[in-house]
Amino acid sequence: MKFHQIDKMKTTFKKIITYILRVESQLVLWKYKPKIVAITGTVGKTSTKDAVYAVVSGISYVRKSEKSYNSEIGLPLTILGVPNGWNNPLIWFLNILKGLWLFIGPHKYPKWLVLEVGISKPGDMRRTASWLKTDAVIITMIGDTPAHIEFFDSHKHLVEEKSSLIKTLKKDGILILNNDDEVVRGMKEKTKNCIVTFGFKEDSDLKGLGDNIFYNNLGVPEGLIFRIDEKDNSFPVVIEGVFGRNHIYASLAALAFSSGLKFNMIDAISKLKNYSVPPGRMRLLEGINNSFIIDDTYNSSPFALLSALKTLGEVKCLGKKIAVLGDMLELGKHTEEAHKNVGLIAKENTEVLIVVGPRAQKIKEGAIEAGMNIENIFEFLNSKEAGEFLKTLIQKDDLVLIKGSQGMRMEYAVEAILLDKKNKKNLLVRQDEEWKKKK
Repeated sequence: MKFHQIDKMKTTFKKIITYILRVESQLVLWKYKPKIVAITGTVGKTSTKDAVYAVVSGISYVRKSEKSYNSEIGLPLTILGVPNGWNNPLIWFLNILKGLWLFIGPHKYPKWLVLEVGISKPGDMRRTASWLKTDAVIITMIGDTPAHIEFFDSHKHLVEEKSSLIKTLKKDGILILNNDDEVVRGMKEKTKNCIVTFGFKEDSDLKGLGDNIFYNNLGVPEGLIFRIDEKDNSFPVVIEGVFGRNHIYASLAALAFSSGLKFNMIDAISKLKNYSVPPGRMRLLEGINNSFIIDDTYNSSPFALLSALKTLGEVKCLGKKIAVLGDMLELGKHTEEAHKNVGLIAKENTEVLIVVGPRAQKIKEGAIEAGMNIENIFEFLNSKEAGEFLKTLIQKDDLVLIKGSQGMRMEYAVEAILLDKKNKKNLLVRQDEEWKKKK
């Protein structure tokens, strides 16, 4: 009974704090009138946010959602520029005072806000973004089996929730849509606002083509190179230190945004060359024994995982290709099928498969059905066990992809084989104290 009362008090406290900070955020937006870019989707929100931020930072004072502050409480934290108080009432109290002072006193406030807007259950988008008035909305990708679908009645229901962000657009606002995602492309019908599409399809307003991985003189992969066509113009784009089409799509979205607002395209492209990509999102890291790690441990979903595996297959390397794949969570009735499908693709793109967690057993099943040698498949209960095994397995020039949902804490496996452990706080995801307490 006591635990129930404590939980109820915590929930009430959170609701009160969220309400106060939201009201303060509305007052701050009213006072400073920044231009707002809101980004949603089930894949690529954070990478797109960072790409848009890089482009806008070249021309104006801009703030972006830190980490993944994309929830009902996360947006006010970004707008007010205050930290997450977690379970510390004092920090929340100070946040409220800072928000009040931001409204009352004179301050230099960003001209642009780049906000990542996520959902996990029905009603989230309405509560999170209904009070925003946006100048641009970017919808990245949704896919057939998106993350968090477990909590929605159907795929259609989830899509409707995501697309409700479009209603926040001002009359002169622009809508940026991923033209390669059929569901996202269909959102054209939901608004009369100016629309700019991006993708590899021929009819995209900003079209990507010729994407490749580039290598240095030693044959080490260094990043991505591709081209964009915009109206009658064609430009090369180079992004260093990352892999995977998710980063190409993030760049295309940012450049479509630039095109829609008539920014200088050459300047925008130059800002993307080595823009700050957060940890755990297809970043190349050096591993022990002269190996390489593709760290994609921030989160996982069927589309993102299949894309990561295909990237692993495309990268040239002299050693073994190893995939370490943890459970994908919050897929509900789609769980078994989605994991099994991953196994089918894993067989084609890796030589050694390591599965982590109970749901990932279906990845193993799928790989065996596809013809993968069972002797090349290993299974572990958690990421720490997988990491210890990796230490004994990897050799010179091996390439290791590591990915799984947040709850699987796959960063522990990366940490086990990371060469630069002294710098792990900057290289790995979930390194702040609150995450470490969760273990």
